[in-house]
Amino acid sequence: MKPLVSIIMGSTNDWKVMQKAADFFDEMEIPFEVNALSAHRTPDEVEKFAKNAKQNGVKVIIAAAGMAAHLPGVVAALTPLPVIGVPINASFDGLDALLAIVQMPPGIPVATVAVDGALNAAILATQMIGTGYETIYQKTVAYKNNLKTKMVKANEELASFNYKYRTN
Repeated sequence: MKPLVSIIMGSTNDWKVMQKAADFFDEMEIPFEVNALSAHRTPDEVEKFAKNAKQNGVKVIIAAAGMAAHLPGVVAALTPLPVIGVPINASFDGLDALLAIVQMPPGIPVATVAVDGALNAAILATQMIGTGYETIYQKTVAYKNNLKTKMVKANEELASFNYKYRTN
């Protein structure tokens, strides 16, 4: 089984956030891999990874990094595969990482989700992969429909609270 998604992070400290993406892929039955790679401490390994990702079966890369947060941009510069950046709240409430990831130069795009937004990164990766895999597309549709069902149930529960001046 080859991974369709690669989850990489600048430090294993990021795992507590990125585990949400891994959990989602496992639930959706999408093969993935997880690695710690640092744009600053292991630049040769980052380059090797990025240049070989496609031949290893990877369709989308999710790259998480905090503080200087160069990993997503460096990977995007080294591969034509889509890269989704997850800014990690390591300092300054994650704003430094968010800006480092989202402010890429023309020609080197990195799709960027919210600070600590690993789940949304996983959902976005699944939507991207689903454009070429019907079973993954259908799983994504079912997941989104389940979100609607949860909201309907939430509103039903809210309706059960009675107030004298409530109008709905």
